[in-house]
Amino acid sequence: MNKKRSVDIVVISDTHLGAIGCRAKELNRYLKSIQPKTIILNGDIIDIWQFNKRYWNKYHTKVVKRLLNFISNGTKVYYIAGNHDEALRRFLNFEIEGFTISNKLSLDLNGKKTWFFHGDVFDVTMQHSRWLTRLGGFGYDLLILLNATVNKFLTLIGREKLSFSKTIKNKVKAAVSYINKFETTVTDIASKNNFDSVVCGHIHQPCIKNFKKKNKNVTYLNSGDWIENMTALEYHDNKWSLFEYDPLFFKDGTFDEQVYKDAKALFSELVKEIH
Repeated sequence: MNKKRSVDIVVISDTHLGAIGCRAKELNRYLKSIQPKTIILNGDIIDIWQFNKRYWNKYHTKVVKRLLNFISNGTKVYYIAGNHDEALRRFLNFEIEGFTISNKLSLDLNGKKTWFFHGDVFDVTMQHSRWLTRLGGFGYDLLILLNATVNKFLTLIGREKLSFSKTIKNKVKAAVSYINKFETTVTDIASKNNFDSVVCGHIHQPCIKNFKKKNKNVTYLNSGDWIENMTALEYHDNKWSLFEYDPLFFKDGTFDEQVYKDAKALFSELVKEIH
């Protein structure tokens, strides 16, 4: 039995359980590999907008059961509502032992004031044209379905998988502009409210960046998603890191920590050589 990794805080967002494209099998493997003290579910965990029971398989159920097991075993779980699970906002401030539903969260981490929220509050489209946002969600679902079909064919012929949505976000000027504006807006408001760090989801773009705001530095973190990127934020030993799921780290479905550490060390060495 592989030893689980101890993590102080894990931030997961945009899993979209119950919707097409959700990578619940990989998410379950990841959750199985860690022993966190705190889990922050930062929005769009269950996709109430696009929920379809035919997309809900045994791995979706396993993810929910694993989260419940964390709670019963003493892990503190915060559920921050997003736009796709906004129905939960009627239960804001609901709390039972080990589990809380909220709109936002503020924690002091090693003297750093850290703000957690999903991020849709800064989405102008979400605020003023809800129907347009839902239409966009439908279009995104079609893109994921098309992507999955193409990737099945590519796998059969031995070619590498593609991510259409990643390509669009990285290449289309409007998408790049939207992401940059989102990050700037979030860090501006975080700075004005004296936060040292701000942690979001929503835009499915995992990253850790530092922003200079007048006389203050603000760290922006985004946990990404479990549809395209399969990423989570981890806080341990007073520092943040971005976990990116890779099947090579998992042997027979269990996490191989040494392989993961070796890969991270190799990447660090390559970065040093480049610089």
